[in-house]
Amino acid sequence: MIHVTIYRNDKEECVGFLTDGHAGYNEEGHDIVCAAASVLIINTMNAIELYAQDTCSLVTNEETGMISYHLTSGHPSKNAELLLKTMILGLEEMVADENYAEYIDLTFEEV
Repeated sequence: MIHVTIYRNDKEECVGFLTDGHAGYNEEGHDIVCAAASVLIINTMNAIELYAQDTCSLVTNEETGMISYHLTSGHPSKNAELLLKTMILGLEEMVADENYAEYIDLTFEEV
């Protein structure tokens, strides 16, 4: 299962996230749940770098599926906030889909 924890500050702004695990929906290379989550998450990080230019810290481990991403300022720019909200929307839709809910979970934590 893919575990995603969204980190929010006291203003409810997303300031980072942690992913861990693999979906296990299908074998590697054929896992559409893993592919969908990966696209949402990686595209968001790339878009923030390109369009928002917020500084971040990033640690990854491909073997375990871990991505630790944090905005270093403690609050997102308007562009980064929109991009992160869009990622969260996509992940929430995956969690709400009865076909995929058992392969991904999403939690929110105040930091």
